Amino acid sequence: MDNVIIFCRVSTKVQDYQRQVNDLTTFAHQRNWEVEKVFCETVSGAASKNKRTELLAMLEYLSKNKIKRVLVTELSRLGRDTLQVLEVINELNQRGVSLYIQNYNIETLTEEGKVNAMSQFLITILAEVAKMERQSIRERMESGYINHINSGGTVGRKPGYRKADTLYLIDYAEEIRLMKKGISLRNVSKLTGTAVNTLRKCKALIN
Repeated sequence: MDNVIIFCRVSTKVQDYQRQVNDLTTFAHQRNWEVEKVFCETVSGAASKNKRTELLAMLEYLSKNKIKRVLVTELSRLGRDTLQVLEVINELNQRGVSLYIQNYNIETLTEEGKVNAMSQFLITILAEVAKMERQSIRERMESGYINHINSGGTVGRKPGYRKADTLYLIDYAEEIRLMKKGISLRNVSKLTGTAVNTLRKCKALIN
């Protein structure tokens, strides 16, 4: 019996990922796959990797446990940033873990553990389409922003605004966890993509 992991994501707290969990659990049982663990997160698919604690937790879990495949209902559940999605898939490939995308019925690895070239090609295209869709949304938002300014509207933070220390502890929880393990600021920066100056701020708060 193959051991699998379910990974689900929704963008906002008003959305519910339980249907994703139910669909993938039923799907796994139909194929006699054992669901070993479920990872769910509520975060934008375009968020940087260091903001996605459940995604990082899943990758860490995979590094310590023998898992055959990761199940997602659709590629966008893994992320909407093309480079980030491909980076995650590459990490899975290196660990010999196949990504199964339910709505397209494709896997990134063959039963022999080799890279499925056709699926990789399709995934690249699908991820790029998702990126283009997001860019289109961003352009519409920017157009609305410009119209708002031209109509006399105001934007930006209120004078004297400063990000609360508690927000740093929440926003950079993963970075803080790594620093507490004794990993250097420079290496934490490489792992998470967070600026060293920001990490220094976080370190000062926890010392």
